[in-house]
Amino acid sequence: MTWTLVIQVTTASDAMAAEKRLAYLVSDVDIPFWSILAEGIRHRSEDLGYTITVHSAGNQAREELRLTVEAIRAGVEGIILSPTNSSAAVTVLDLAGEAGVPVVIADIGAGADSYVSYIESDNDQGAYDLGHMLADAMAERGWSSGTVGIVAIPQKRANGKARTEGFLRALGERGVRAAGIYQQSDFSYRETYDYARALIDQHPELRAIWLQGSSRYRGALDAIADAGRKGEILLISFDAEPEFIEMIASGQLVGAGMQQPFLMGEKAVETMDLHLRGAEVGKVQRLSVLAVSRDNLDHLMPVIQRNVLGQESAR
Repeated sequence: MTWTLVIQVTTASDAMAAEKRLAYLVSDVDIPFWSILAEGIRHRSEDLGYTITVHSAGNQAREELRLTVEAIRAGVEGIILSPTNSSAAVTVLDLAGEAGVPVVIADIGAGADSYVSYIESDNDQGAYDLGHMLADAMAERGWSSGTVGIVAIPQKRANGKARTEGFLRALGERGVRAAGIYQQSDFSYRETYDYARALIDQHPELRAIWLQGSSRYRGALDAIADAGRKGEILLISFDAEPEFIEMIASGQLVGAGMQQPFLMGEKAVETMDLHLRGAEVGKVQRLSVLAVSRDNLDHLMPVIQRNVLGQESAR
């Protein structure tokens, strides 16, 4: 699905503010992480007096390029980009550069460095922390000899590579073996179910599945249940869904590496605004990933509600 959402934000007392226009190009705003990041962009734009146009490419690189041209022709002052993948981002950066339009990258990464700033989650450290969290949970159950399967986001993405590397490094330090890895392409329930079931069927010693994305977690849970392995295979995830709070509290989910998309969206707009006003900004800005388990859930809840789930944006 491809659509364009226009959000008009103006400051009543300042006609000039209404002329400040930015575009947010996002791989697929139907995925909760991106919709929350878009909300963070909208929230900070309201404070800074920008008009924001959100273009969602439906996870299609060709559509992403068409929307890039559309945004440039509309005369935006800057583009915030969450690309379909890191290699596709190169063409977007080239088009924007030819038009003299600055670009701030918000997550995913890019295969070129002709952007103003790259705002990323610390995917490597977040995944590393999750690897140790999972190893602890397996050790508590006497399952240290079991293996871990991975349902990954595309490894063409810089963030996907960082997650895999950090997680495997932690497992290696704990002597836990990885069973295998499947890369998602359409991020559907069926794909997640099929990959999780394949890991279960191919690896009888499997004791855990790690999802590098959160939106189709139900597919993994159903695969575990349908294989008759409920209570025998743990699930741990990167990213977060609102229902993860209860799932972590109840032990249904070992934990989650929660990025802070609302904060990332705010930071992207602030960075673009500083650049447009002539200030220097950091080439790379890294936000922490919250490694959330039942042990620290209550302590982290205020941060989770605002920066992870975007639930404080109306306040």
